[in-house]
Amino acid sequence: MKKIMIFGAASAIAQETAKLFARDGENLFLVDMNIGRLEAVRDDILSRFKTKIEIYEMNALDFDKHQELFDKAIQTLGGLDAVLIAHGTLPDQIKTQEAQEMIIREFNINCVSVISLASIAANYFEKKKEGCIAVISSVAGDRGRQSNYIYGAAKGGVTTFLQGLRNRMTHSGVSVVTIKPGMVDTPMTAHLPKSPLFAKPGVVGKGIYKAMLSGKAVAYLPGYWRLIMFIIKMIPEWIFKKMKL
Repeated sequence: MKKIMIFGAASAIAQETAKLFARDGENLFLVDMNIGRLEAVRDDILSRFKTKIEIYEMNALDFDKHQELFDKAIQTLGGLDAVLIAHGTLPDQIKTQEAQEMIIREFNINCVSVISLASIAANYFEKKKEGCIAVISSVAGDRGRQSNYIYGAAKGGVTTFLQGLRNRMTHSGVSVVTIKPGMVDTPMTAHLPKSPLFAKPGVVGKGIYKAMLSGKAVAYLPGYWRLIMFIIKMIPEWIFKKMKL
C-alpha cells in the first residue's frame, strides 16, 4: 500500500487524480489552503472508496512551513512513496503585468513554492533510493506568448527545474514527472471562452495517475498538446513575435 501526498488537493484535477489512487487503496495525505474544501474532498472520496485519508491546511506561500509539512506527512502516514504538487493560479495577464507586486506573487505561487516543495521531496526520496515526484507545470511554459507570458514564464521555470532534478534523481531510482496540461475546464478557467481543445479534469487526472505509475518523464495532457506545442515551438521568432497568441 503506497503513501501519497497531494499538494493543492482541492483543485479539480488533483481531486480526480486522488480518486484513482484511493480506488487502488492507497493512503492519502491531502494538503490545501482551505480546510473546508479539503474536508469536502476527503468526505467525497471516502464515500466512494475504502482507504485512509489525512488532511492538512497550508498556504503554499508559507515557505517556512514546507519542511514541517513533509515531516507531518511522513510521521502521519509512516513514510511517503509519492508526491503530487498540483497547486497554482492563473492570473489576469493585463492586470498582473501592470503591478510589480502581483508579478512577484504569481512567481512565488506558481514557481518558487513549487520548487521549494519539490526540493524537499527530492532530498527525502534520494535518501530512500525510491519514490515519485510529480508536478503540474503547463504547456504555457513551452513558449512565451503575450496573452499569458507571466504565468508561462513561471511554469517554464518549473519545467526547467524539473529537467535538472530528473537528471539528478534518476541516479537514485526516483522518478520526476513533469505534467503539462493544456486548457482544462476547471473553476480556474471558468472565465475563459471554451473551445474543443479544452479537456475535462477527469481526463487529465487519469493521465497524471498513469504517468506517476509508469514514471514517465514528461506527460502532455491530453496527448495532442505535444504536437500542438511542437508546431508552436518551431515557428521562427521573427514570425512568432508578430502573432497575437
